[in-house]
Amino acid sequence: MKVLKITGIVILLLVMVGYGLVFYTKLASPKDVVELKEGDFFTKIVYCQPSVKNRKVFGEVVPFGKVWRTGANEATEITFNQDIVFGGKSVKAGTYALFTIPTPEKWTIILNSVLGQWGSFTYDSTKDVLRVEVSSLKNEKVVEKFKISLDKNEKMIDLTMVWEKTKVIIPIEKTIKVAF
Repeated sequence: MKVLKITGIVILLLVMVGYGLVFYTKLASPKDVVELKEGDFFTKIVYCQPSVKNRKVFGEVVPFGKVWRTGANEATEITFNQDIVFGGKSVKAGTYALFTIPTPEKWTIILNSVLGQWGSFTYDSTKDVLRVEVSSLKNEKVVEKFKISLDKNEKMIDLTMVWEKTKVIIPIEKTIKVAF
């Protein structure tokens, strides 16, 4: 009987610590949602924003050449309500997990079919829907919080990710040629 009580208390404490860590990481890296609606086209990105906090991010906190969840906490999710061209490759309408593999010169951008992944710990490359490569650009000033934006121009949308002094841009086009 005493062993059961102790076991129950230990399990309860572990659960409380686990929830406390999840709560703390969500406070440290708040959730952000970016949406763009233009006519019948809609896209939405849900991600968490880690901060630089006086660290060297790319190459250390986010190792070069390894899969990154592209933000913090749960893997970033991106939704398109219609078929598009993403970084030059066709992709069907739907919601995807967004992963990246950063290097100093280029990033591999990955759309993966498995949603709800925590970080990149359960990432499975066999579930990738597409991979595209984009150039890694230098940003003039340090951006403290990781930021994703959707910027409309004359012919397409630029999905821009910027953090620390690094920026990448992925072009998005509707497959049906209608001006944005």
